Parts: sequence; C-alpha cells; structure tokens
Amino acid sequence: MEKTPKDSAIRKASGPRRVLAATRYSLQGLARLWGEKAFRTEAAAFVVGLVLFAAIGADAAHYLILAILMLLLFAVEALNTAIEELVNRISPEISTVGRNAKDLGSFAVFCLLCANGLFVLYVIAERLIF
Repeated sequence: MEKTPKDSAIRKASGPRRVLAATRYSLQGLARLWGEKAFRTEAAAFVVGLVLFAAIGADAAHYLILAILMLLLFAVEALNTAIEELVNRISPEISTVGRNAKDLGSFAVFCLLCANGLFVLYVIAERLIF
C-alpha cells in the first residue's frame, strides 16, 4: 500500500504557522547564501549603488528599479548556489553535465550583473550628462 501525504511522519504546518515556517526557511536560506563571497559582494554593491544614487540625486523610481534588479540578482544567486550544491552532492566527480549546469547558473547571474551595471550607468549618465 502506497503512503499518502497524510500518512507521512512529517506534518506540514498550516495557517499562520505555515507562514512562520516559510519565513524561517527563507531566513535559513539567506544565512546560507551569506556564506557565499559572491553574495556578500553583491550586497555590498547594492549599498554602494544606494550611496551613489543619493550622491547624484537619483529619482525615487531609480531607487525602486535598482532594488527590484538587486532582488532579482539575489534570487538568481540563490538559485545558482542551489544548483552548485545539488551538482556537488549528486555528481561530485567532474562531469560535462555537472559543469554545464554550473556554467548555466553562473551565466544567469552574469546576465543580471550586466543588467544592474547597465542600469546604474544609465542613471549616472542621465543625471550627470543629460
């Protein structure tokens, strides 16, 4: 006889307890991600970006767009780290598939780094040149 989710030894929280549990899991993920030098560098770049925007008098909309782009970057960095951990666990030996998975995750992070950089350059140019 196949076990159903109700038969599982692990009971899932519901209602407000579920929200608290999800928040706890997210904070554990953030703590894990904080262990990555790349993430700490990206977080520092966010602070630098905010200071730079303040120095050049950026509009509120620019701050909002920067925050959204950085949150996307943080999310993709978290997914990239998850991919790397899974590949390392499932396939610790060097393999083409594992290398490709890691390279693709890295490329996704790179794309968002470029998007962030281009946006910051645009705001600087708009405020100081035009």
